[in-house]
Amino acid sequence: MARRTVNLPESVEALARDAAEPGESFSATVSRLIESGFRASKGARPPRYVGSAEGPEDLGLRAERYLRELVEEHEH
Repeated sequence: MARRTVNLPESVEALARDAAEPGESFSATVSRLIESGFRASKGARPPRYVGSAEGPEDLGLRAERYLRELVEEHEH
């Protein structure tokens, strides 16, 4: 694990201490807060395979419906 020295204003340090989970170290708290803050501001990154194929944009939500329609088309 990388070690870094970070200078925090007292107000930010106080926020981190207030946000600490029971038994959590200060470093673990700061790491957790940085990660959750980044994810909240940028959003979670979608997996690399998302958007790598052709098809309807809502395929993941409606896959069963589309598959059912394909089967029904081939039955007739």
